[in-house]
Amino acid sequence: MKKRHEQKLILLSFGLFILFSAPMILLFNSEKGLFGFPMIYIYIFGVWMLSIIISFVIFKKYDE
Repeated sequence: MKKRHEQKLILLSFGLFILFSAPMILLFNSEKGLFGFPMIYIYIFGVWMLSIIISFVIFKKYDE
């Protein structure tokens, strides 16, 4: 794996650490919802899905 791809994955993991910290999660802990789901669930699964997509793109470029 190229060094820059490793650096991108390390940067992604630090970003996820910040996004999944308690203060950031509690910002979305409200009674409001979207399509009947609480905002905290949408935030957690949205960040998780985005991290999977970013990781996929990074690894896809590694295969080239």
